[in-house]
Amino acid sequence: MTQVDLFFKTDDFVFSYRLAGILIKNGKVLLQKALNEVGYAFPGGHAAFPETNEETLKREFKEEIAADVSIKELKWVGEIFFPFQGKPCHQICLFYLVELQDESQTPMDGSFLARESFDGKIFDLEFAWISLSALDSITLYPPNAKALLQQLDGGVEHFVYREETT
Repeated sequence: MTQVDLFFKTDDFVFSYRLAGILIKNGKVLLQKALNEVGYAFPGGHAAFPETNEETLKREFKEEIAADVSIKELKWVGEIFFPFQGKPCHQICLFYLVELQDESQTPMDGSFLARESFDGKIFDLEFAWISLSALDSITLYPPNAKALLQQLDGGVEHFVYREETT
C-alpha cells in the first residue's frame, strides 16, 4: 500500500494532520526551522496513511536526522490555525515526548542541517539544540509551547492557537 500524507489543499484552505516530537536533553530542546524562516518548530511531520502516530514520528526522525527515537507519552493536542501559502490552514498536531535510542546518531550540541522534501519541493532544515532558558529569545511555533514546556510533568494539554489569516 502506498503511503499518503494526511495533508491536503483545496482552492480555499489547507488541512494538515501533523505529529511532533519533544526531544529534551541536558536542559536543551531540539527544534527545527527552514533556512529561510525565522521561527522554530518541533521536529516531526505529517501523519501518513496507514501509519500509526508512533510509526510516523519514528519515520520522520529517521528521514530528517537519521536518528532512531523511542516514542513516550502524548503531551499536547493542538488545534492550530495559521496562513500557509496564502490560504488559511487548519492543523491538528499531536506532540509526543521522544527519546534518542542512540545519541551517537545525532550531534548533541549546536546546530546541523538536514534535507527535507515537502509538497513537491526539497529544502534544507536547520536543527538546533536550544537551551530551555533561552526560549524567550527565539520565535517558536506555536508560541504557547514556551509555557507548555515548563509544565511537562502534568497530563495531556489541549490548546487552540489562532494566527491571523488573510
